[in-house]
Amino acid sequence: MIFVILYFALLLVLSCGAAYYNQRSAFLLLFSLTLVSLVVAIIGGIPGLRFISIAAGMLLAAGMMSYAFREFLTALASDEMAKELRTAPLTAAFGMFVIFIVAIMGIFAPAIAPYGEAEIVSQAFAPPDNNMLLGADQLGRDMFSRIIYGARNTVALALCGTVLAFILGAMAGLLAATKGGYFDGFMGRMADVIMSIPSLIFALLMLSIFGGSLASPQTSSWLLFGFAVIVGLLFLAAAAYSLVSWLIGAAIVAGVAFAFALAGTTIFNASEIILILVVAIIYSPRVFRLTRAVAGNVVVMDYIEAAKLRGEKNWYLIRREILPNSTAPLVAEFGLEFCFVFLLIAGLSFLGLGIQPPTADWGSMVRENATLISFGEITPLIPAAAIALLTVAVNFVVDWMLHRSSGLKE
Repeated sequence: MIFVILYFALLLVLSCGAAYYNQRSAFLLLFSLTLVSLVVAIIGGIPGLRFISIAAGMLLAAGMMSYAFREFLTALASDEMAKELRTAPLTAAFGMFVIFIVAIMGIFAPAIAPYGEAEIVSQAFAPPDNNMLLGADQLGRDMFSRIIYGARNTVALALCGTVLAFILGAMAGLLAATKGGYFDGFMGRMADVIMSIPSLIFALLMLSIFGGSLASPQTSSWLLFGFAVIVGLLFLAAAAYSLVSWLIGAAIVAGVAFAFALAGTTIFNASEIILILVVAIIYSPRVFRLTRAVAGNVVVMDYIEAAKLRGEKNWYLIRREILPNSTAPLVAEFGLEFCFVFLLIAGLSFLGLGIQPPTADWGSMVRENATLISFGEITPLIPAAAIALLTVAVNFVVDWMLHRSSGLKE
């Protein structure tokens, strides 16, 4: 009873103080919280009221942390960047803080995690103790360590897949907008065919073909080499203007593709490479459609016609005229595509077709420990909450970057 009295007294005092000092936004927020708390207290009693107070406290702590992190970035940034950061909303600061934490977890995972990602340290489903902060999973592995390693594995694969999809789709879209004609029509129809298939079904189909006995280092290296050659040919089609330049460019493309395949097979295993390439193929048509639409609006501008009359070639038009004027929507699209790719990889891992055990992954961790939910344990919800938190954080930053770059919300 004392908790209820103190809780409502504090809310009413803060609401009246905000109203007295003409803080309209703070007053609406505090008094709305008071009304919601009153309804919850009537329906759910003291437990519901405690839940509301804990949630409000967590939101307040997140806001304070976001403000402190924004001021920290402002102090470290240059004068021009600091001016932009001061105008960033707290939601964007919160998103940058979450991305920073996940990046630190991924980069320094071996130093942060107390155990290895596949190391068995206890019995199955052991409760949390002094050695295991979140307890053990179904095999006795430390959950906290696997969540730390899962940040590295899941986010790294999603980022690589997004970058490859963006390079392929953006270059194809820029080239289609510049060249037009049959090439533009062919690329548009290819994108329509791929986009007509639901992404999850297409991923399951491709992984069932290449993820079985074909998932070998030789197959993955050839797939990486072929993907790099396709991207290289797109760049070559924009930059080469004679037979000699085509021959020299083809030799360079082959060398870069070989180095790319060698580096990819060194960093990732065969199943991860196939997963990255499948995701890149699925989402590159989305990037192509947006890039083609944005670049198509830029190509018809007068300064593009003036550049063509000066004798400028396609590579100059793409690099110096079209791409700089298409940055804002492409930056926003990159963040959105990362969220889609990240969720798809987590979903595939939950179904058992993504990152394979014993590699830690947030999606597979939800599946492996789902039986604990029936016993009232929230352990499987922790990796699920990590997936949702990172997705929301990236969207917060993308919204702010779109607002800052394009001024659409001015």
